Amino acid sequence: MSTESSSSSGGIGFVGLLTIAFIILKLINKIDWSWWWVLSPIWIMILILILVLVVIGIIAVINYFISEKKRKNKK
Repeated sequence: MSTESSSSSGGIGFVGLLTIAFIILKLINKIDWSWWWVLSPIWIMILILILVLVVIGIIAVINYFISEKKRKNKK
C-alpha cells in the first residue's frame, strides 16, 4: 500500500461555482439578467485566455525576429 497523497487539483473552481450560482439565481427568478450576463464568468475567462495566448504569440514572433536579426548581423 502506498501512503502517497495525490496532489492533483480537481474540482469546479471559482468561475464554475459563480456560474452555477448565477444560473440558479436566474432560474429561481432572483435576478433578471440576460443569459449573456448569467454566463459571463465563462466567456470572460475564455476572453482572458485568448488574450493571454495572443500576447504570448506576439512575444514569440517578436523574439523570433530579434533572434533572426542578431543571427544575420553575426554573418
